[in-house]
Formats: sequence, structure tokens, C-alpha cells
Amino acid sequence: MSEFFNMFGGIGLAFLGAGLAVGLCCVGSARGTGCVGEAASGVLSVTPERLSSCLVLQVLPGTQGLYGLVVWFFALFRMGAFSGGIADVDVTRGLTIFAACIPMMFGGFLSAVYQGRVAAASINIVAKKPDDWSKGVILCVIVEFYAILSLLASILMLMNA
Repeated sequence: MSEFFNMFGGIGLAFLGAGLAVGLCCVGSARGTGCVGEAASGVLSVTPERLSSCLVLQVLPGTQGLYGLVVWFFALFRMGAFSGGIADVDVTRGLTIFAACIPMMFGGFLSAVYQGRVAAASINIVAKKPDDWSKGVILCVIVEFYAILSLLASILMLMNA
């Protein structure tokens, strides 16, 4: 096993962690926003004036993709990518950077998917009681809180990597 890590190298592990953080978050965001878009298209076909309410609900699951990009940026910063070249990263440091990206990988992916489901269900509020659409936003913000916790955990670990 250690031979594998030595062949892959610390830089490879660090890039893998950074790439998975942004990739999984973006996949989750795409899935979440797509789910909301599907639900909103039915409402908008009947009442197109509710576009702004539907768009707010659709945008919310997309924030996790941005959070993943922030973690990717911090990971590359820790690797020295923005100071003229990638530093020599040993296996221990590469694994540390990889591990620091794990909260955002899973927290971002899963919270985007579940937030998309909550937002898609909240489209029903827009359809039936358009003046109460902000209640759906509040329900989505509760899921967003856990994405923010994942972001915070990854950033704090990367700052100390």
C-alpha cells in the first residue's frame, strides 16, 4: 500500500482531493438545480410570472459548487500553485490535503442533492400559495447550513495542512 502512495506521490493525492472536492460539489449542484428546474418548468408553463420565485429556489442548490471551488482554491494555494510553481509535496502532506477536502466532497455533494429535493418540493408552494414562497427558501437554508459547516471544516483543516 505504501508503494502505491509513493508511486502516486503526495502531489497526486493533493490534486485528487482538490479535484474531487470541486467535482463532487459541482455534480451535486447540477443534480440539485436540475431537479428544481424540472419541477419549476411545470409551474412556469402555466404561470410564467412566477419565474423569479422559481429561480431563487433553483439557485440555492448551486451554491455548493461554489463552495467546492473555494476548497479547490485553498488546496491549490496550500500546494503552492499560486506562488510561481507547485511545491514538492510529500505523501504525508498530500494525504493531509486530501483528507482536508473530504468534508466538502461529501458534505457539498449530498447537501446539494438534498437541498435540490427540498427546493423542488418548495416549488409546490410557489404553485399553490405564491405569496408564501419564502417559506420554501427558509427550508432550503436549513440544508445550506450543513454545506457551510462542510466548507468551514475543509478550510480550517487546509489552513493547518
